[in-house]
Amino acid sequence: MKRSDLLWTLIGLGAVVLSCFLLYRELHSVSLDEVAGSLRAIPGLNWLLAGGATLGAYFALAWYDHIALAHLGKRVPWRFITLCSFTTYALAHNIGASVFSGAVVRYRAYRSKGLSPQEIGLLIFFCSFTFGLGTLLASGCVLVLRPGLTQQILNVPPALSVAIGLLLLLLVGLYVLGSWRQFKPWTRGKLHVEYPRLGIVARQLLAGPLELLCAAAIIYFALPAAHNPGYLVVLGVFLASFSLALLSHAPGGLGVLEMSFIAALPGIPTVDVLAALIVFRALYLLLPFALSLLVVLGFEWGQWRRHKGGDAGPRPPS
Repeated sequence: MKRSDLLWTLIGLGAVVLSCFLLYRELHSVSLDEVAGSLRAIPGLNWLLAGGATLGAYFALAWYDHIALAHLGKRVPWRFITLCSFTTYALAHNIGASVFSGAVVRYRAYRSKGLSPQEIGLLIFFCSFTFGLGTLLASGCVLVLRPGLTQQILNVPPALSVAIGLLLLLLVGLYVLGSWRQFKPWTRGKLHVEYPRLGIVARQLLAGPLELLCAAAIIYFALPAAHNPGYLVVLGVFLASFSLALLSHAPGGLGVLEMSFIAALPGIPTVDVLAALIVFRALYLLLPFALSLLVVLGFEWGQWRRHKGGDAGPRPPS
């Protein structure tokens, strides 16, 4: 293991321990009966809407891979892309080890479709970049549209919030300009990245924010209507907390998401916030994780049978 990998692992473990300690101090007086009551209070329609938002989020993640393959000029069936993307992100979101759950799973899957290691590496980079682009675009829009949110949470003046939001949107605009004018490719070591066509960029600008918008909507639909602060506030808190969770490398953002939402939404009863995050974890993290394990087992079983059938076939004469 590289020193940087070990460092990030220790940071992730530290973030989990600290967050769980703070979360325990915040929730030690909350009973399981209260949490169960909050979950039962969520209307059936809101459960359906949260489920639909989950499907929308994973559709957007599959779209990441499809856009990257279109950039590479590779044709892979949508069904295969969807299963591969679903499995990759379901594992990555829960395990938190992107080297294993991201690169290795995609490598195993896309090698079976004839992609070279270099092409798979570029595909992984492109998907990560699409996510980052979506985060910049969504965050910039929230900061500009709701500048008072940062003052409420971080005591940052609204004017500074708008300035930061415009800066983020400017970075997105520069990327679009680079694609339009075909700026010089970006090279780092053996990695050679060219600006994609404008059509590809347009799809990135749709798919990137879509995943984040849908993921935040799961929590929004699970919060009670009486104390719901509004979708833009929930989205802003989600973007901040999800980014902190990714930086901490905490598996599933364990403890980080909970502490961020509880601290940022003091007007909502803690038990209701906790119930909404349980819904998020169940629909967006745990259920996909269980299904992804079945997909991996099915894929490996199919690969084993294919290789076994090939070994059992007739051998050429010597």
